[in-house]
Amino acid sequence: MLEEINTPANLQGRTYPELDQLAGEIRSFLIEKVSRTGGHLGPNLGVVELTIAMHRIFDSPKDVMLFDTGHQSYVHKILTGRGKDFDQLRQKGGISGYPNRRESAHDVIENSHASGALSWAHGIASAFKIQKIADRKVVALVGDGALTGGMAWEALNNIAANDELPLVIIVNDNERSYSPTIGGLATYLSTLRATSGYERFLDWGKGVLEKTPVVGQPIYETLHGVKKGIKDIVAPQGMFEDLGLKYIGPVDGHNIAAIEDSLRLAKNYGAPVLVHVITEKGRGHAPAVQDEAEKFHAVGIVDAETGEPLAKSGTSWTSIFSEELVALGGEREDLVAITAAMLGPTGLDKFQRQFPTRTFDVGIAEQHAAASAAGMAFAGLHPVVAVYSTFLNRAFDQLLLDVALHKAGVTFVLDRAGVTGDDGPSHNGIWDLALSGIVPGLAVAAPRDGARLRELLREAVAINDGPSLLRFPKGAVVADIPAFERRDGIDVLYRGESADILFVSVGALAQIAVEAAAQAYREGVGVTVIDPRWVKPLNQALVTMARRYKSVVVLEDGIEHGGIASTISELFREHELEIPVHSIGVPLEFFEHAKRAEIFNEIGITVQSITRSLVGWSSTNSGAASIEEETQLPQDGTSNQLRSR
Repeated sequence: MLEEINTPANLQGRTYPELDQLAGEIRSFLIEKVSRTGGHLGPNLGVVELTIAMHRIFDSPKDVMLFDTGHQSYVHKILTGRGKDFDQLRQKGGISGYPNRRESAHDVIENSHASGALSWAHGIASAFKIQKIADRKVVALVGDGALTGGMAWEALNNIAANDELPLVIIVNDNERSYSPTIGGLATYLSTLRATSGYERFLDWGKGVLEKTPVVGQPIYETLHGVKKGIKDIVAPQGMFEDLGLKYIGPVDGHNIAAIEDSLRLAKNYGAPVLVHVITEKGRGHAPAVQDEAEKFHAVGIVDAETGEPLAKSGTSWTSIFSEELVALGGEREDLVAITAAMLGPTGLDKFQRQFPTRTFDVGIAEQHAAASAAGMAFAGLHPVVAVYSTFLNRAFDQLLLDVALHKAGVTFVLDRAGVTGDDGPSHNGIWDLALSGIVPGLAVAAPRDGARLRELLREAVAINDGPSLLRFPKGAVVADIPAFERRDGIDVLYRGESADILFVSVGALAQIAVEAAAQAYREGVGVTVIDPRWVKPLNQALVTMARRYKSVVVLEDGIEHGGIASTISELFREHELEIPVHSIGVPLEFFEHAKRAEIFNEIGITVQSITRSLVGWSSTNSGAASIEEETQLPQDGTSNQLRSR
């Protein structure tokens, strides 16, 4: 049956047994395809029936469908004609793992950051109302985890203030976001899941009391008159109705007929309605259901039957950070860990197991995480806030004005910094170096390998009179790259025979920098590669070192505009050092999903491309410089460090 579905219109006229068959086929399809490409498997297995019902009751793209977060849109993509493209899911040139306007008129927002879709929904529905467009609805599918984000409640507050918006909010309640949903709202929804509806209670009461002579009817009328109080006790959906939102549910999210009945009521109500749907994340796939931690939230390439990874993975940056933080936690009782619904992905799950009372998962609420950390620092603790780099963007105001302004001793650890690739433009962590560069008093470190990650983490948490930040990329850590020497805190990784270029390597790109320098030597260009380790504030010794060279080249996996190269240029101007500074970094643009190596190749961060640039810049440099005798290399152009390896 799946082969017959190329548009939502193909769903109309189907019987419920046929739709159940279709749901089974979609699950089998997702397990087969996503196991080969990687992607968000668990969330999509949980919303199959729900998405089918949405497309039968609403008319996309006339009715606007919004997904928060967009990783639960795979079924939507299949039903809107993109099933044939799933062999290239999240691959370069293939379809995205999130909604994407370039793919289909049925997609509106590439929403991979949670809690934002309700604001879009409010904006679109308000526009329809102002323009008197009466025949279009807005449907927002929101995960229960997204409701732990403050932005969602800001939107709900505004949505509820206008009872004429053509808006239906569907809360997909599967009890899981990245990790178990945290906070009072989670408890509230759990109560809803476990409670019978107050209307049934009143119906029962009416039946009993009306049979009671004389006093029965007055008692029932009194009871019905205070039904809000009964509602709050028996079914706390009153919270949503207190906001001004009509509440429907809870609804079985795997019963298409029941979902359709609820959505039809919501569609015809004429005011904002919240439909509460209970689903099972990972439904239909035993490995996902049995994965209690994350329900196969996101997978790499795995065996479709067992769910076991097929590709061997090396030691990850995340695991090294995790191990070192646990070690530090054993040494320091003041050390606490904070994350935003990402205990497992950031490696804090190990710290939590060892130190449960010193671990805080605040839900999808990065702003709260940062401000709360400032409060903990004031009270004598040293918080380590671990999030993905892209998600720190959401808490920049708190980093700036709650943490840095108050000189709070907080360490931010940014996983997946730089180019990440598969998850598309909104997941790349390419802005952190530029953003952190304008925060007064913030110290920023970029380790090049696992040994430096351990070392710099210890240095970062030792800073208690101001904030620090440590960043590292996605994936397996590179082999350790020992320094030739450490000069005034700056590691020298490779020394060229002549003083042509001082090559400043930022973070995990050091291996590429060293290899490019060795190739440039064979082209007759002398390059010295250094790793400053701490890139903010810049080590003043860099000025002294740079005076010996004809030019400086900076390699970084952040945006070129406002990054480390820009900061070095400003430093040189302050010291009236007139020397060319060339930048090799990420262009200021958004990059479509592709493998990390493919994006690096596209933007010229490869050994071959960098070598060509080094040779080219060397030929245009003028002036002479001498290098100290003790820095001379053997005639084969390799550093002692490289020769020993």
